[in-house]
Amino acid sequence: MSGLLLAAVLVPALLALAWPWSRLRPVGVALAPWAAIPGLALSLVHFAGPGTTPSLEISILMVGLRLGVDGPGGAFLLLASFLWLAAGIFARSYHARDPRREAFFAFFVLTMTGNLGVILAQDLVSFYLFFALMTFSAYGLVIHHRDRRAIRAGRVYLVMAIGGELALLVGVLALVSVAGGAVGFGPEMEAAWAGLLGDLGGGGSAAVPGGFLSSVTASPTLVAGLLLAGFGVKAGLAPLHIWLPLAHPVAPTAASALLSGVLIKAGLLGWLRVLPVEVSVPSVGTALLLAGAATALYGVLVGLAQDEAKAVLAYSSVSQMGYMAMGTGLLALEPRLAPVALAAVIHFALHHGVAKGALFLSVGVVDRLPRAGLDTPRWRRPILAGALLPVLALSGAPLTAGLLAKTELAHALVGFESTWTPALGHFLVVGAGGTALLMARFLVLLNRRTRRPNGGHGAAGEPAPPPWGLVAPWVAVLGAVVAAPLWVVHAHVPPEAAGAPGLTYMPPSSWLPLLLATILAAGVLLHPGTLGRLARVRIPPGDILLGVERPLRRLLFSGPDDDAPAPFLRYLARVTRGHRPPISSAVFGLFLLALALALTLALLA
Repeated sequence: MSGLLLAAVLVPALLALAWPWSRLRPVGVALAPWAAIPGLALSLVHFAGPGTTPSLEISILMVGLRLGVDGPGGAFLLLASFLWLAAGIFARSYHARDPRREAFFAFFVLTMTGNLGVILAQDLVSFYLFFALMTFSAYGLVIHHRDRRAIRAGRVYLVMAIGGELALLVGVLALVSVAGGAVGFGPEMEAAWAGLLGDLGGGGSAAVPGGFLSSVTASPTLVAGLLLAGFGVKAGLAPLHIWLPLAHPVAPTAASALLSGVLIKAGLLGWLRVLPVEVSVPSVGTALLLAGAATALYGVLVGLAQDEAKAVLAYSSVSQMGYMAMGTGLLALEPRLAPVALAAVIHFALHHGVAKGALFLSVGVVDRLPRAGLDTPRWRRPILAGALLPVLALSGAPLTAGLLAKTELAHALVGFESTWTPALGHFLVVGAGGTALLMARFLVLLNRRTRRPNGGHGAAGEPAPPPWGLVAPWVAVLGAVVAAPLWVVHAHVPPEAAGAPGLTYMPPSSWLPLLLATILAAGVLLHPGTLGRLARVRIPPGDILLGVERPLRRLLFSGPDDDAPAPFLRYLARVTRGHRPPISSAVFGLFLLALALALTLALLA
C-alpha cells in the first residue's frame, strides 16, 4: 500500500521531469495517458480493504510532506484517477496529429501530479504546495490552442489563480502560526481552529507571532474568509467563477472534462479539509449557504443564455458547485449534521464528476466525427442517446445518482433548524427544474454541433485517429454514470449517515421538476416563438467580467505606456493589448518543473 501511495504521485511527476530531455519526450507522451493507473489501483485497494489506511511522512523541504488515504480522500481519489485515466486515453487519440501534443501532455502530467497530491496530502502545507502546482500547471492546458480566445481565457485564469493563491497563503500561514508548525487534517486542524477561536486553555487565545499575522489571526472570521475565497476561486463560487466559463470552451476536450470533473473539486476538498467540523462557525456557514444558493441559481440563469455547448456545461458546473457549497455550509453551521452533510456533498461531487466528464467527452466525440468520415445520422443519434444518460443524471432523474445526491442534500437541510429551512427546500425543487432546462439547452446545442461541416480545432481535412480511441473512454465514463447509484454510495458512507434517503426514495419533489422542465423544453422546441424576446437574450461567457474588464483597462492604461504608474503595469499594458500569453512559456515551464522536482525529491528521499 505504501508503494502504491508513493507511485500515485511519483509516476506523473517523473514523467513531467522527462520533458526537458528531447530523447525522453516520446516516452513521456506514450506513458502520460496511463500515469493515473497507480492512483486508481490505490483507490481500489483502499476500498477493498477499508481497515488499512496507508500513510507516509517525509521530513524534507523544511516542514516535510504527509501523504495518506482517508475516507473523503479515498472517494475523491477514485473519481480523480478514473477520470484522469479516461481523459488521458481520450487525449491520446484526440491529439494524435496535434503539433503541440508534447506540450499538452507535459502540462497534463504536471497538473495530474498536483491534483493527486492534493487528494493524498494529509497536512495543510503539503496540500498548499500540491494545490499551487495543480493550479499553475492547468494554465498550460487552458491556453493550449494559443488563439485569441484561449489567451484571453488564460490571462483571466492566471489573474484569478494568483489572487486565490495569495488568499490561501495568508490563511494557511495564519493556521500554521496558531498550531506552531505544519498542521495535519482531522484532530490537529480542529485543535488549530479551537485555538484560533479562543477555545484553548480555558478560553484564552493561542499565541501567535506579532506583525501582520497577528492582526489576521485576531479575526477567525477573516482567516476563514480568506480560505473560503481562495478555494472558492477553484470551486467556481460566484462571483469568483468568471475564469471557468472562459476556460472550458477554449481548452481541449480532455482538459475541459478534467477542469469540470476533477479540478474544481479540489476547491471543494479544500473547504472540507480546512473548515472545522466539531466547532460551529456561524458566519462562515451562513456565507457558504447563501453564496452557494446564489451560485446555483446564477449558473442556471446565465447558462440558459449561452450559444456554445461547452459554455453551457461550464455554467452548469458553476450551478452544481453551488449546491455542494450549500452542503459544506451546513458543516460549519451545525456540527451535529456533519456526517449526513459530508456524505451528501461527497456523493454529489462523485456523481457530478463522472456525469460532467461524460458530457465534455461527448462534445469531443462529436467534434471528431467529420474527420473520421462518420458524420451520418447513424452515428449522430447514438452519440446524442449516450449524452442523454449523464443529462438525466444531472437533472436528478429517478434511479440515478443525481437524485440520490439531491435527496441526501435535502435530507441534511431538513435537519437544519432554522427559519430558512422551508425556503431552502423549495429552492432545491426550483433548482432541479432549472438544471433540467439547462441540460435540455445543452442537448439542443450538441445536436447543432453534429451538423457542422467540421468541428473542433486543427486544420481542415486532418486525418482522424481511430474512432475507438475516442469512443472507448467515452463509453467507459458513460458506464460509470449509469452504475453510479451502485458505487457512489459505497465511496463514503459514515455510519451516522445511514438514515439518509436511499435510491428508491422518489417523492413528487424529485421527479416533478424534471417532468415540467421536459414539457417546457419540448414546447419551446416545437414553438420557438413561445418565449418571445426572452429566447434571444444572450450573455457572453465571463458575464460580470464584461462590466469591469474594459473600464479597469481604461483606468490603468488610458494613456501611452509611459503614463502607466509602474514598469510592471507598463508590461501588463503591452500584454493586454496583444494576443500572446502573459508569461513566457519557457520561464513558466521552468518554474513548474522546479516545483515538481522539489516535490519529487521529497518523495524519493
